[in-house]
Amino acid sequence: MDLCKICGRPLGTENVDKHHLMPKTFKGKSDSENLHSLHKICHRKLHSVFTEREMQHYYHTFERILEHEEIIKFVKWVAKKEPGYYSGSNETNVRHGKRR
Repeated sequence: MDLCKICGRPLGTENVDKHHLMPKTFKGKSDSENLHSLHKICHRKLHSVFTEREMQHYYHTFERILEHEEIIKFVKWVAKKEPGYYSGSNETNVRHGKRR
């Protein structure tokens, strides 16, 4: 069974997203070295913490992602949840509204 590269929980079939370590915006490829399955909640957390430019320049490996303080706290919290757990957040929508 595949495990999420962020939280280490089994992926299952519910609430699973694909994440490009090197963002597509910056010519990231969709091959097996760059594209990885993550829980939807873990994927959304990455994009709420890091900009795509930060992912391009530094956070383009799971080792680097997992050393970030906010991600460490998130992993401790989410590790206690069921693998299919997902709780949507308005935080992303609010942030996107401010960019316009």
